[in-house]
Amino acid sequence: MKNLIAILMIALVGFTATAQDKNAKETIEVDGVCGMCKVRIEKASIKTKGVKSAVWNVETKELSLIYDARKTDIKTISEKIAAVGHDTKEIKATDEAYNSVHPCCLYRDEAVQKDHE
Repeated sequence: MKNLIAILMIALVGFTATAQDKNAKETIEVDGVCGMCKVRIEKASIKTKGVKSAVWNVETKELSLIYDARKTDIKTISEKIAAVGHDTKEIKATDEAYNSVHPCCLYRDEAVQKDHE
């Protein structure tokens, strides 16, 4: 009987530990300057398998994420964002991806940044 109780306790702890990864929350910095950037960043994030919510703030440049850590991680999400032309702290977009964004969204250009202030 004691063995059965011990096994049930271990199983319960195991289920609880995996459930905690189901809705991981994280905030990462993503470069961008406008509403079009917001749409592009959020869309790339949401298309990543396991991402449940992605909201990018134009002012703070922060992307708030809710994702299933069993299916994805921040590096994978950052790669998807970089693929559509936006830098994260972890991964920088290639010049080709960056240059594919709308001219108004060229956040590395100081003149564009000043236009959006």
